[in-house]
Amino acid sequence: MEIFAQIRCGKMSRMPELVHYSTDGAVGTLTLDSPHNRNALSRQLVAELFAGLERAAADPEVKVVLITSSGRVFCSGADLSEASTGGMDEGTRKIVELQRLIVALDKPVVTRLGGAVRAGGIGIVAASDIVVAAEDATFALTEVKLGLAAAIISLTVHARMHPRAAALTTLGGEVFTGTEAAAYGLVTTAVPAEELDAEVARVCASLATGAAQGLRESKRILNRDLLARIDAHGDEMAELSSRLFASDEARTAMTAFLSRKK
Repeated sequence: MEIFAQIRCGKMSRMPELVHYSTDGAVGTLTLDSPHNRNALSRQLVAELFAGLERAAADPEVKVVLITSSGRVFCSGADLSEASTGGMDEGTRKIVELQRLIVALDKPVVTRLGGAVRAGGIGIVAASDIVVAAEDATFALTEVKLGLAAAIISLTVHARMHPRAAALTTLGGEVFTGTEAAAYGLVTTAVPAEELDAEVARVCASLATGAAQGLRESKRILNRDLLARIDAHGDEMAELSSRLFASDEARTAMTAFLSRKK
């Protein structure tokens, strides 16, 4: 699938696909592939991830959904270029909706983490039912460094992480490893990098042995409280996040960060 972008000089240009969908038996795989911004949560990537999840949900042959990435970086968080120019009113709500879709999907969602994940990308991790990470994968809730807060992803992150670990990582914004993420409750398990693909395949194969109805109803029971949390606080957290992104302090910090990247 390719997305038509805009007409330039009388010709229709095409934007490359950022999320690839494929199936292998009972497993539907969504691969994030936006290397130019390290799989940041741009409007296009979020829209394609939505479409891929809905496609997997509608596919009767798919019993397990796997989210992975094509490179070492799983997701770098919000697209700060978009945030610094166009605001995040719509973007924050879409990321709340994305987390809700993953949590409410009738099929188990497994996320594979072989490398770095930052800020908003950790919301995808926390919303997933099962997460397998490499021991040397890295995580950081970096919002605090930019005058922001891990607001919209707190809906899922704080439901998964142990409270003390959530305070340490949210307030400190420091990098922690896959091994630590497993100890904190953020990921299901961490394995040596060379064993990651085998462990992901094993987990997906095990889940695929479940009956569709059993998987659906079991997931609904498991995620009932988390879904209620998102519905109760999603609007509030989206409004807070949008306000922080629009603040002078955050805009100054984002501009400085983007300048350093150049």
